[in-house]
Amino acid sequence: MPDEKPSRARGVDRVIDIFRQLHIARQPMAMRDLIDATGAPRSSVYELVSLLSEAGLVELDADGAVFFGREMHYYGADYMAHNDLIRRAHQLMVEIVARHGETVQLCMLEGNKYTVVLSESSNAHPFKITSDIGVRVPITWTATGRLLLSNWSDSAILDLIPEDDYRLASGQILDKQAFLDEIHHAGKLGYCMTEGLSESFTCCMAAPIRSRSGQAVAAICFMVSRDTSQERRQMLLQELITSGQKLSDFT
Repeated sequence: MPDEKPSRARGVDRVIDIFRQLHIARQPMAMRDLIDATGAPRSSVYELVSLLSEAGLVELDADGAVFFGREMHYYGADYMAHNDLIRRAHQLMVEIVARHGETVQLCMLEGNKYTVVLSESSNAHPFKITSDIGVRVPITWTATGRLLLSNWSDSAILDLIPEDDYRLASGQILDKQAFLDEIHHAGKLGYCMTEGLSESFTCCMAAPIRSRSGQAVAAICFMVSRDTSQERRQMLLQELITSGQKLSDFT
């Protein structure tokens, strides 16, 4: 049999998996739950958590549950300060929420899913959405996903999307050709709007943020109620288009 991965590399993989499981849980995890979730040996998880705790990357609460530590916040803040698109998008999104009181998000592709990178909501009118920051969501479920693939070929799109992701949250099976047509139509329009795909009561509208070569590298979107008037929808959509164009200048 070929040699297994060196122990140091396995250790790095396990650290990454610990971070991933904590992110999925989005709350402190008991050690036994973390061991079950990672599938790593009990002794390895205890040793790694101890090392990570000493470095401030994780913290243990009074009950011994594990969660991200203060150092992780510092690293995240450094990333936001360094990444020009993220920094400018955050500032712009705060201004948008102040003007309109709607949930606004910045999304990007991550493998064969997309993730919410930033999300801002009004405290006065919070709107519960299905995806939180960093959670991987099927590309087929929103207007955002369609825009992020708008420069892709049909064959590349079909190769990317897992078969299970054509099943929407409602249980409906999305027709592949209809999905491709929607992607190309969104690319031509320069925006996309969908209703009831991820939640029956939501409308998702999005505009692309493009690189200098014209590739959609991100999308900015509103998640609003389906009973939002057409007049307000058009106003919000224009806000997104304008914001996407502004942010495209910095990619």
